[in-house]
Amino acid sequence: MTDSKAKASLNFQQNTVAVRTGIESDTQHHAVVPPIYLSTNYAFPAFGDVPKYDYTRSGNPNRSLLEEALSELEGGEGAVVTNCGTAALNLLVSAYLSPDDLIVAPNDCYGGTYRLFNSRAVKGDFKVLFIDPSDDKAMQNALALKPKLILLETPSNPLVRVTDIEKVCTQAKQVGAMVAVDNTFLTPIYQKPLELGADFVIHSTTKYINGHSDVIGGVIIAAQKEKAEELAWWGNCIGSTGTPFDSYLTLRGIRTLGARMRVHEENANAVLAYLQQSSMVSVIYHPSLPDHKGHEIAKKQQKGFGSMLSFEFNGSQAQLETFVGQLQLFSLAESLGGVESLICHPASMTHRAMDDKAQQEAGIKPTLLRLSIGLEDYRDLIADLKQAFNTVQEES
Repeated sequence: MTDSKAKASLNFQQNTVAVRTGIESDTQHHAVVPPIYLSTNYAFPAFGDVPKYDYTRSGNPNRSLLEEALSELEGGEGAVVTNCGTAALNLLVSAYLSPDDLIVAPNDCYGGTYRLFNSRAVKGDFKVLFIDPSDDKAMQNALALKPKLILLETPSNPLVRVTDIEKVCTQAKQVGAMVAVDNTFLTPIYQKPLELGADFVIHSTTKYINGHSDVIGGVIIAAQKEKAEELAWWGNCIGSTGTPFDSYLTLRGIRTLGARMRVHEENANAVLAYLQQSSMVSVIYHPSLPDHKGHEIAKKQQKGFGSMLSFEFNGSQAQLETFVGQLQLFSLAESLGGVESLICHPASMTHRAMDDKAQQEAGIKPTLLRLSIGLEDYRDLIADLKQAFNTVQEES
């Protein structure tokens, strides 16, 4: 953690890192909270004397503090903050993939990730293969093709499927492939992919990292310093880096990350217990459930199960629309991880960039609904779900 004072070096817990990074780092006026540096450029001390910061696209004090916090939280050797989560993915493939290189990605990944990789592959920038990463045979067949990069999204979006990170990383190293893990759903509070052998961790910081649905951002954290430096060079080169004010707000959001994640999960557990009793819910997807795909792996590699869950609505399309429209405390919106609860229909919203065949292969059905459980009182959330289900049943 940044600290201008000479103090003993201590190994702090994650919540402390999240709260204290950047505190008392202002050497000019000794502000407790670091100021915002909105300047686009910085003066050179003298002719030929290149300063640490010269132009904000290539470096900025606010972005540096955010990168420091995220890198330390994930146990990395460096990070690059980008202007959105998709930009973080695009930076990674731009830095490391050539037209003959193959990237292997989950077939049930976030729709924007699918769109990015599929569109760039069609353009000829690289090759892409979408598979179920938990299918051993499919993974072995993919590894036989000697991919350059494997992307894991665990838990996945929207079916919260869990992939064994350590197992895939071990297999990838045997064929010389790098592994990147999208850790957006769990954050470093509940999962640390670099400790399991991953080369990169990716976040849409728009989600839980910021936590207030008011900043778009992303980040790549690298396990090796040289890779972090390569990514920083490419981030500056292609202009994908984040802005000072967005970095300031995101660092502010991180300070409550541990507390927020705890309440998110407590609320999700209560909502899960209620949904399991509803006749209008046929299948629930959440890693905490014993019959969920990857439940045992989740217990091994995660410190918590998170607050993202999906379920199959047991009713007609018209009833589903009535149910969603009746909700008062679940906003019908994309994104996730904010203090407010959201409901999403993946097939027509977050994953509409995928055609019907791709959605079918990924297991995304028209009856699937995804919930991002917020920080409202869980009793109010359950009451809201109950009244919406009751309205559907009364109108049937």
